[in-house]
Amino acid sequence: MLNLVNAATVNMNNESYEKSLIQSRTALQQATLLKDNALIALTYNTIGGNFDGLFEYEKALFYYKKGLIFANKTNEPSLKYFIYNNLGNIYFFDKKEYKKGIYHYKKSLAFSAQLKDTTKMVFTKINMAWAYFDIKKFDEGYSYLQFVNNNFSKHGDESLKSISNMLNGMYFCHKKDTKKATRFFENAVKFGIEEEEKSDLSYAYLEYSRFLKQNGAYKNAYLFLEKYNKLTEEINSEEKIKKARLAGINLELDEYKREINKISNTYKSKETYWIEQQSRNKKIVILVLTLSLLVFVIFYAFSQNEKLKQYNRLKEIQSKVQQNVINATIDGQESERKKIAAFLHDNISALLSSAGMHLNVFSAMNQNQSDEIIKTKYILEEAHHKVRDLSHELMPSLLVRFGLLYALDDLCEKNSNSKIKFDYHNTIETHTRFEEAFEMKLFFIVSELLNNILKHSGANRAKLETSLENNQLFVKIKDNGKGFDDLQQNSTDGYGINRIKARINNMNGEFIIKSRKNQGTTIKLHVPIV
Repeated sequence: MLNLVNAATVNMNNESYEKSLIQSRTALQQATLLKDNALIALTYNTIGGNFDGLFEYEKALFYYKKGLIFANKTNEPSLKYFIYNNLGNIYFFDKKEYKKGIYHYKKSLAFSAQLKDTTKMVFTKINMAWAYFDIKKFDEGYSYLQFVNNNFSKHGDESLKSISNMLNGMYFCHKKDTKKATRFFENAVKFGIEEEEKSDLSYAYLEYSRFLKQNGAYKNAYLFLEKYNKLTEEINSEEKIKKARLAGINLELDEYKREINKISNTYKSKETYWIEQQSRNKKIVILVLTLSLLVFVIFYAFSQNEKLKQYNRLKEIQSKVQQNVINATIDGQESERKKIAAFLHDNISALLSSAGMHLNVFSAMNQNQSDEIIKTKYILEEAHHKVRDLSHELMPSLLVRFGLLYALDDLCEKNSNSKIKFDYHNTIETHTRFEEAFEMKLFFIVSELLNNILKHSGANRAKLETSLENNQLFVKIKDNGKGFDDLQQNSTDGYGINRIKARINNMNGEFIIKSRKNQGTTIKLHVPIV
């Protein structure tokens, strides 16, 4: 039992999260049957650690808290230390709720003191000092840092040398002791590079940059800020790659699979039962032919009905799973669109603008400009425009600022050209706004439908209509293109149309296509207002 939990922990540390979660779930079932509170708490802590590694911090917090409930029923101070420390890390590093982080670190520290484990105490007190320093309570945090300084050589983890030096630099910066602060910050950078601790090194770069700026060393401050930005971008890229690699783990689908297996097994057992009944009925036929035939027909009809029910249930669940997969994929794409657009607009665009401003200042100060400077200014300006255009393409600014109706009007205008004209007719107040996620979904659905008209219909005229009735949004799109026969509709229902149908179904709406060959196509959809 304990070996299974240990194996799950090893797999978690090796980033084999799916395997670790499966082992943890098995261990949890066995520990619950044994009513072993310590093993239950340890398993929940491992599950929380897996979700922590998967960047699912809310789920990690949930399972750490469940683990703490069972840990508090035991006399295991070491177990309580780890769970309280993990909770402190979630609140401090991920949720930025410093008071809650400090509270849990203090609880963790009490158990490490009970264990008389100086190594654990050093580890926790580093985080406590850091938390206090981040909220500018340097005097309260320094007592913990002093303990770390006095015991680090014997009980400290080598990987924490960069952070401990950074914290000392922050403290002496607060005390305006420039000489000591400089020495500690330089050591923090040096150890961060030596230990290849990217996250710790990035913090060291940032705090050193702030210290240099505070002391008027703007050039060096800017250099270290550049190093921080570059390293942070590298860390974020690695995290994105890691997230993409881990995106296949979907425990919810596992529940559907188990449900399907359960129904399949029920179906097989019932099928066996009815075969036995039929065998008995055949024996009765020998005695009473008429009665046995009647009984056989009744049981056969009943068994067929049961099989049909089971089959329909299986198909329904499989359809639900497929629909959930499609919707989850599109939700993820829309969420990533929004995040990438916001990142491009708020970060990359701002950085390019800042770089252009600095270059303009430099140009103003230096009358003799080289061709390289002029070209660089044009390149920055062009990059800024392209980033802005890409941001607007991913998440149209009209949609964000003015809402769905303005965005649809603009979409019709942008898609119109010399070959096809899109007309927009709207009976709703144009300033009407809906829930943000609702507007995003409807905009991209309509956008995909208009794109299909451009690509496939051969039409030269199309019309988009929107109206609001009984708290439902009605959308009608009609074109005068080549159309198709109803018999061809199944062949035209490609992945794009199926995605849209799944989307509308998930919004509890209705999606209808009507078309005739050489008579154009009409698409109607209506969805309840969120």
